[in-house]
Amino acid sequence: MALVDYELKGHIAIITLNRPEARNAINPEVAVRLAEAFERVRDDDAVRVAIITGTGSAFCAGADLGQLIPMMNGTREPENEWDEKVRADPGIISRALLRNFDTEKPVIAAVNGHAIAGGMELLQGTDIRVSCPEARFGVQEVKWAIFPAGGSTVRLPVQLPFAKAMELLLTGDLIDAAQAEAIGFLNYVVPADEVMGRALEIADKIARNGPIAVKAIRKSARACLGLAEREALKLENKISAPVFQTEDAKEGPRAFMEKREPSYQGR
Repeated sequence: MALVDYELKGHIAIITLNRPEARNAINPEVAVRLAEAFERVRDDDAVRVAIITGTGSAFCAGADLGQLIPMMNGTREPENEWDEKVRADPGIISRALLRNFDTEKPVIAAVNGHAIAGGMELLQGTDIRVSCPEARFGVQEVKWAIFPAGGSTVRLPVQLPFAKAMELLLTGDLIDAAQAEAIGFLNYVVPADEVMGRALEIADKIARNGPIAVKAIRKSARACLGLAEREALKLENKISAPVFQTEDAKEGPRAFMEKREPSYQGR
């Protein structure tokens, strides 16, 4: 089994971090394979939604401090093909963490355990999050004199109340799943054996909707963040207008009037 598994179930791509002995920490190989998986989600028209999850007791413990960080700061020389790929293309790390990279399709996190540092930053790039009660969350980079450069200083103050985001960023403290749900970081907290089922249930609902509309709605919601209302509404018009001209936009109302399930083709 690879360190990152990729499985397609209908229109749902399931990406699984599979390095449980290291709490799914991101080493160079995981970074490369994870970046490739997200690129595959973006480029495959059959994929309408993706789920990211992990194996073992952790979702992701962040960057491997013994392998990845030394590669990034130049204190370790490449030792294998994965090291060489990271050294040749530092953007791989950003793509693996969904930072400065857009899958263009919804990503659901099925959080099977702790999401810390880079693991927490990866979650910030997802759209919907389901967690088990045992999970803990936090960006602890500051404790090790490292900057949380996976997007946390930009995304957390937007996704959480500002004061809470700053507390997490500056103290490096962890919060539990109940706290994360209470402040809006998680959508659902369910028993561990129900996490993937709930994620698949949500993914299936999304996959049944018009794929062009889903992509456009997601694009608009993300692109309009932080814009003044007048500018945001202009951008929304620009993004939404082409959707109404699609074959799917004709099929949806027709199916409604004919009292049947729509058959969307992504056209």
